[in-house]
Amino acid sequence: MRTKYAHTVENIPLFKQQLLHWAQQFDDVVWLDSNNYEQNYSNYDAVLTVDAFTSIQTDYHEAFEKLKEYQTHANDWIFGYLTYDLKNAVEDLKSNNFDGLQFPDLYFFQPKKLFFFKGNQVEMQYLNMVDDEFESDLKAIQQMNASTNQQINNPIKIKLRIHKDDYFEKIYAMLAHIHRGDIYEANFCQEFYAENTEINPLETYNKLNTISNPPFASFLKINDKYLLSASPERYLKKQDNTIVSQPIKGTAKRSENIEEDKQLKQELLDNEKERSENIMIVDLVRNDLSKTAIKGSVEVEELCKIYTFDQVHQMISTVKSKIEPTTHAIDVIKSTFPMGSMTGAPKISAMKIIEALEETKRGLYSGSVGYFSPTGDFDFNVVIRSILYNETKKYVSYSVGGAITSKSDPLKEYEECLVKAKAMREVLEN
Repeated sequence: MRTKYAHTVENIPLFKQQLLHWAQQFDDVVWLDSNNYEQNYSNYDAVLTVDAFTSIQTDYHEAFEKLKEYQTHANDWIFGYLTYDLKNAVEDLKSNNFDGLQFPDLYFFQPKKLFFFKGNQVEMQYLNMVDDEFESDLKAIQQMNASTNQQINNPIKIKLRIHKDDYFEKIYAMLAHIHRGDIYEANFCQEFYAENTEINPLETYNKLNTISNPPFASFLKINDKYLLSASPERYLKKQDNTIVSQPIKGTAKRSENIEEDKQLKQELLDNEKERSENIMIVDLVRNDLSKTAIKGSVEVEELCKIYTFDQVHQMISTVKSKIEPTTHAIDVIKSTFPMGSMTGAPKISAMKIIEALEETKRGLYSGSVGYFSPTGDFDFNVVIRSILYNETKKYVSYSVGGAITSKSDPLKEYEECLVKAKAMREVLEN
């Protein structure tokens, strides 16, 4: 059982920063922030959860069954992540590429303390076993000096896991698969990394979030492993018996010149290749949702709509379905995982080709961070535009990718990757 406290905050941005600094004392932290982005299907402006009471950590073997058992038994809020490599739990697939980060395949925890932001109100929920700590915590949070950061003057040298010429070769190999009819589309990703590197995770997250202001930002700390995410994409949400997926396919850079920016946005909307990419993934998502949907309930609410973010314009579609009340939340996720926007079509063939051509195990990149509520509702993002950090190994990584179709130009695909990587590189190198 939880005790609930309501608190009115005059300066929300300051309180958020104080709260995040206070949270760093715990081993288990998940922060989800919409950055007040105007979006449908949002329940909260931001959520912070800290301090595990119970948790589950596992590799991919029977991972969804173990998560279902844990989530059912906890019957409470649980927060955590699903790595891309849980694909191996769904299909007969493998992940044998290099892994410099070594995140467990799945991790969720039941927090002792929860903070929900909506407008200038913060609802705090404490497990009854720690509810006597509420007043001292609130005092400690309000006394935090949010501007104090541990400065780490460590020049970061970013390396490429796949160099430009090798990238072109791999794209041509993927195009050969497409022309042979093995796949229609696949999302090919490459890693940028730094070794023997120390960063201040919270400071780095704040810089990345300030640059991008995305609607699905997340800061995750699990012991010595960190995710600093400026994700613009929702993977999947369950609200009562409604399921919502919002895949992104199609990216264009921004311009400070208003007229040029409008033109770039219009060019993205009119781009036949980008639209075909998006529509192929929409078809894949419709098929995935139909596995658990009430017959006839799958619908496309928005097709190829352009959304504008601080760094880029994105083409986003919204697909919905209805499920029976008896359908388990975990089964909906398992039947759609990994998300189509990060795999390709047909899905299994694309994942096999991705594994053969990529040089890095994706891990949490192109996985998902989010939560389950006590009633079985959930909301998960797609882990893109993100920095991952293993503090013990001093290893920093970010990956970017793009959808390859028969109309792909390897040079343009490479340039799109650099546009997507720009914010992460700026944050780490400056």
